[in-house]
Amino acid sequence: MRPSVAPAVSVRLAASLFCLCAAPALAGDAAAIDPIGFSEDGRYFAYEEYGIQDGSGFPYSTVYLIDLVADKWVGLPVRERIDDESARLNTVREAALARAKPMLDKAALALPAELVALNADGETGNDGLELTYGSYGNGLTPPQDLQTLTLTTFASTSTQPCASYGMEEPVKGFALTLASETGDAVEIHRDAAVPASRGCVSDYRIHAVMAPFHWRYDAMPAVAVISVYTVGFEGPDRRFVTVPILP
Repeated sequence: MRPSVAPAVSVRLAASLFCLCAAPALAGDAAAIDPIGFSEDGRYFAYEEYGIQDGSGFPYSTVYLIDLVADKWVGLPVRERIDDESARLNTVREAALARAKPMLDKAALALPAELVALNADGETGNDGLELTYGSYGNGLTPPQDLQTLTLTTFASTSTQPCASYGMEEPVKGFALTLASETGDAVEIHRDAAVPASRGCVSDYRIHAVMAPFHWRYDAMPAVAVISVYTVGFEGPDRRFVTVPILP
């Protein structure tokens, strides 16, 4: 049995958070995402989203555990926020991960997450509505068995009173299509309505594809990570949702 990857998150904090804690505030609240890992069979995936809340300047962290086969949360997300704008981001992250530890341990997250493809925030020339990726050997050869994710949005409904929050347009839902090199395509997700947990959504983008280490060889699910933009205090706020890509 491989050791759990969940404890490794705290080891990464010291290396990854100093610059984020000292960074100047930007308009809107763009959460970052950190994958925690997958279960041995690839069924469960956990990730953390974290950032600095716009308006208040309070640091927050939320840990999600996803059942990829059922396409739903396992339990409720673990949410932490420190209502002090002088608090450091790594403090709230450590608190969230500590609270989530029993849930993560039960899921036995033994496989690290592999970043397969990314529409990076600093990348130019990409509208975030498409992402092509494939399997690879050691990174020196071109990806094989290419697949393309395409995202479309449409007017939808929500139980949230978004008009009272100043949102003039209808909330948006999204659909995600996966196409192979041969042109065969299948819709892997379509919103029937916007869940209240997403808030008042104005737009979406494809952020990344993540998968268990060596997922191509073991026929395990991958995960499409979708950026969700909602009405915020100082501009659009970004959070994340996931869509399973089953083998």
